[in-house]
Amino acid sequence: MSLFIIGDVHGCFHTYLKLMDHWEPKTETLIQLGDLVDRGNFSPLTIRLAFEVKKVFKNSVHFLKGNHEHMMIRYLQGEPNSDHWLDNGGKETLEQFKTHKLDPYFYLGWLNTMPLIWENKNVLVSHAGFSGNGSPFDTHNPDGVLWNRKPLIHMGKLQVIGHTPIAGSKAEFHEASNSWNIDTGAYQGNYLTGIKLNKDGTLIETITIPTDPRDVEQKNSLPSGMVINSKGQNISLSN
Repeated sequence: MSLFIIGDVHGCFHTYLKLMDHWEPKTETLIQLGDLVDRGNFSPLTIRLAFEVKKVFKNSVHFLKGNHEHMMIRYLQGEPNSDHWLDNGGKETLEQFKTHKLDPYFYLGWLNTMPLIWENKNVLVSHAGFSGNGSPFDTHNPDGVLWNRKPLIHMGKLQVIGHTPIAGSKAEFHEASNSWNIDTGAYQGNYLTGIKLNKDGTLIETITIPTDPRDVEQKNSLPSGMVINSKGQNISLSN
């Protein structure tokens, strides 16, 4: 089967639905590389859809853990020093769960099962990619596959990552590291991108869906890219 890999959704549910229309379940393995939640207006619906898709398609669908799922899990489990999630989209996400009458704890077990990577012989998918600094799978390592923003190293296979939004509207290929960054800033009102690959890593096509305004419009009329944090301060959004 070929691969359909989706970038950072960040609660942009309506945009996510439009991109999912391009998935061919009979011929494509679906991989989403993390950060389903926070920033956009519909994190609970995004999680619910992913959960249901995984239930139905099981082994042909893979949802990876991003740094925002990691922060959410730690907060819901009551781990020490986990309140910073609230200032990174978590406060709004919890309010959305209340609005939609959904229980975030219902999904906690599933969120905990999310792997950090998906790979075959030719393709390696993770949220933030491999920097070569420290243990890549240490969730506290700022240069690990959940948090890295440094240049990627060549891993001997094609890497596909997100995490760091691209300034333009198209996914970017980096020859030195043999990698694609497909985070095109959906929550910033730009695009949500999916990339289709043959199982050997050769490109079939990239698909970019403009962000549906419903997913990012601010009811408080803040400028684009701004939110109010839990302390009542205006802050810029960062991924």
